[in-house]
Amino acid sequence: MKFRLLLTAVVAIAFFWFCRAASAGPGSAASSSSLQPFLGRWDITIITPSREIPSWLDLTQQNGVLKATMTGRWGNARPLPQAYVSNGALTFVDPKEEEGAKSDMIFHATLKNGKLVGAANGPDGAPWTWVAVRAPFLIRSGTPQWGAPITLFSGKNLDGWHEFKSGYSPQPGHWTVVDGDLVSPGNGPELVSDRKFRDFKLHLEFKNGPESNSGVYLRGRYELQIENESAGEPPSHHTGAVYGFIAPQPELPRVTGKWRTYDVTLIGRRVTVALDNVMVIEDKEIPGLTGGALDSHEGESGPIYLQGSEQGHVYFRNIVIRPAE
Repeated sequence: MKFRLLLTAVVAIAFFWFCRAASAGPGSAASSSSLQPFLGRWDITIITPSREIPSWLDLTQQNGVLKATMTGRWGNARPLPQAYVSNGALTFVDPKEEEGAKSDMIFHATLKNGKLVGAANGPDGAPWTWVAVRAPFLIRSGTPQWGAPITLFSGKNLDGWHEFKSGYSPQPGHWTVVDGDLVSPGNGPELVSDRKFRDFKLHLEFKNGPESNSGVYLRGRYELQIENESAGEPPSHHTGAVYGFIAPQPELPRVTGKWRTYDVTLIGRRVTVALDNVMVIEDKEIPGLTGGALDSHEGESGPIYLQGSEQGHVYFRNIVIRPAE
């Protein structure tokens, strides 16, 4: 009896470890030394037949198992169901439900001269290629000296801005100026400042129309959310948040038809946000790109970009920036 019990226990333990390895995917129990070269944050540029798409990947290990978090073509950073290293090559899986694809998008890459160089199947099955570089730390030393205020929106026209069609397949429409206010089109193009900035203080005022959504992309890469129609989503998707990364604390009530203010300081990756003069984010690190970013070149200066591809109309005025000198 004791022998049978012992044999049963041994078989059960062996079966448990077999199932764990099988469910985790090939290479899940790879040695720390084989995973180490791949770990960290990566800025990805995906090359498709029509355009380049920015993306972001964070690779960590837990008990020798590789874990991946990715920002895809849109939306927020999310954990991936499978990632592994086998024979010196990285593989990770982006679920079809997240990308509107016919099948799961499978990414493969190897390390070449410190970069990840690889391929993937696109949403329609067509082959894509991609390259990733290590995301910069963006650590700043000293305290910035702020330059003179620059008014980005005159209240008269769209001088100093240009429209940009993102990957959301926007409907026809354009940004307009109505009674001195800048008005988003609703499911239309984005609006991007011609000028680019590195570190800055930004002030702007905004007003939500009914059931509306927009955002302010800092350096064109990190979205500061504006919405009054996402109550059922996580706090990091609400007004005052850096979308998908940093939730506002405290979270202020949603408001429709009333002017509100954002005061933002961005230094490197560190962001501070005041909403209606209430500090909701205080000196927090932005880990990486938001979906819909203009590019993945985090080490470079970038524009202010107002989101127009979401629903409803959002109004803007008094957009003023003070760049670091």
